[in-house]
Formats: sequence, structure tokens, C-alpha cells
Amino acid sequence: MKSCDWTLRTSAAILFLAFIFGPLCKQIVASVAEPAVHIAPPITSLRISDLHDSFDELHFGHRHEAIDIMEPLGTPIHAVDDGTIRKLFLSRAGGKTIYEFDNAGLYCYYYAHLDHYADDLREGMPVIRGQVIGYVGTTGDASPDAAQLHFAISRLDTDRLWWKGTPINPYPILLEALMRISSSV
Repeated sequence: MKSCDWTLRTSAAILFLAFIFGPLCKQIVASVAEPAVHIAPPITSLRISDLHDSFDELHFGHRHEAIDIMEPLGTPIHAVDDGTIRKLFLSRAGGKTIYEFDNAGLYCYYYAHLDHYADDLREGMPVIRGQVIGYVGTTGDASPDAAQLHFAISRLDTDRLWWKGTPINPYPILLEALMRISSSV
């Protein structure tokens, strides 16, 4: 009987810990198991001092899971990697948005609060790293006096849906990209 009680308590404890730490473990496992993400900066004039890690900050009651890059209204936004424009979307929170999948179908790059898209940009269109795809804006829930690019990266799930995936903090990836550029100059 004692063995049965111990087994039940142990099982309950494991389930409780899985419930509490499951999302955190998924994030840790995803970050450890990730192949290196090597992207170009989405803004050509971007400097390290322009970046602020807001990935874990609470925005509107939920974790941000992105970085906001403050730039003047109309600043060109560039594709960070070779890939395909998977979705052009207008949402209440993000305003005018772009979902770009990398060529391997592993990552989704999300660009939000755009003022407008580049001419002739369309869903299914291939893009190359550095190609202008849109312009910094204030659409969605961005403050009208704070033009910005909301930029996020997610590891796509096996079903490859543009609205699903495991968020990856873009801050260290953008830092690495900027340091790579400055060391090559």
C-alpha cells in the first residue's frame, strides 16, 4: 500500500512540475537545439545602441516575444534572410505585417507596424536577404508618435503554419549580426 501511495504522489508531483515548467522547458530545449540563425539586420543603418531586449517584457498583458526597433517613419525594412513571403496580414495589434519563411522552412520572420509594403510585394513571392520589403510605420497598436519595426523570429512547427511556432529571442541574433558586420568592415 505504501508503494502505491508513493507512486501516486510521485506521479502527481511530476505532472505538477510538467504543468508549471513545461513551457519554460520547451523554450530551453528549443534554444539549445536550435541551429544557429544567421540573419542580416532588417534596417541597414541599425546600430547595437538601437537595440533593447524586450523579449520577456510584458506588453498588453502578455510576453512580448519580439524586439521593437525605433526608426523614423518610412525607413526601409529589408528581408533578413532569403525566403518566401508567406503572409501579408492586417491585424489590430500588429497593423500591416509580413510573415517571411526562410528557404529551409525552419524559421518565420515577423515584421509588424509597417507603414506600407514595398511595391509589388505579394504572398508567395521569393525574397532575397537585403531586399526592401516594407517601411517602418505606426500601424496597429503602435503609438502614432513612435514609428517602429516590431520584429520577431519563431521556429516553425512541423505543420509550418505562419501563426504558430516557438518564439526565439531576436535580440542576441541581431547583436551577432551587427557584430559580424562591424568586424568585416
